[in-house]
Amino acid sequence: MQTSDHNCISNVACFSCQTLEQHGSLESYCMHLNELSSSCRTKRHYGNIMYDRRVVRGNTYAKHIIPTTAQPDPAEIRRQQANRRRAIARKQAREQFRPNTPEALEGRKHTDVQTELYLEELSNIIATTDIECQTDPFLDRPATPLFIPAKSGKDVETQIEEGELFDFDVEVQPVLEVLVGKTIEQSLLEVMEEEELACLKAQQRAFEELRNNELAEVQRLQEMERRHNEEKERRIAQQREVLRKEKEIAEKIAARAYTQQYLAGLLPAVFTSLRSHGYFYNPVEKDIETNFFPWLMDEVNNRVERRCTAREILDSKRHCYFILFVDDNPFF
Repeated sequence: MQTSDHNCISNVACFSCQTLEQHGSLESYCMHLNELSSSCRTKRHYGNIMYDRRVVRGNTYAKHIIPTTAQPDPAEIRRQQANRRRAIARKQAREQFRPNTPEALEGRKHTDVQTELYLEELSNIIATTDIECQTDPFLDRPATPLFIPAKSGKDVETQIEEGELFDFDVEVQPVLEVLVGKTIEQSLLEVMEEEELACLKAQQRAFEELRNNELAEVQRLQEMERRHNEEKERRIAQQREVLRKEKEIAEKIAARAYTQQYLAGLLPAVFTSLRSHGYFYNPVEKDIETNFFPWLMDEVNNRVERRCTAREILDSKRHCYFILFVDDNPFF
């Protein structure tokens, strides 16, 4: 079984270079290798390992000693050399086509990092059970007796008279001196503290008066500055208004002068044109032209027509009279 696998892998390694040249790319070469390995797996022949020469008989702790007289088989030597060459070729092919880590940048170096799985899954589950046991309660500990040391030595006695160990008049004098001195010192400290507090209050009052005066002066100066600023702003606004009005007046004067200059020759022409078109007229003259002249012309025409008619009638009558007169008078 293993011999067939080795033969297939050796064949793949021997023809790796030629196959890579034929396919031209690493992906096609890898696909070809997978096909070859699958074909080799399909051609496996299973057998009994008890008849395999590579299985060593006997115990595993004893050293297998090869006799010195045994000569190696030349065919076996050639086969081992061929296997070694194929293994070297396979190793070189794997190193050649394995993606390598790129070189580190300038000033840096690579560091090995653990990338393999190092956590081990615990598949064996140990069965555990809980067992309880009740014990008898402890008895109360008795109280520890007081330690009384054993008596040692001898008892003696002596007689002390009144006033022998303590004299009140003598012993009380330093105590009184300390009390009186401490009282006087405390009184002096309190008086000095009161005087110091009075001085501090007087200084505080003087400081507050000075501060109030300074604050009043500052407020007065601020108010004066505010009034000055308001007056300045008002004066500036007035000056701006005056300048604006002067500019407006100057623009009006210039516009008026330009208008007068422009209309100096325009007005007569306009008036003449309007007058010629009949927009400007005398009412009396217009009334005479529109009312009186037509009526006058009508009356004159009527009179002329009547006169002409009268003349025609008169002429016709004269002609008739003349004809009648000529006819009646034989002298004509």
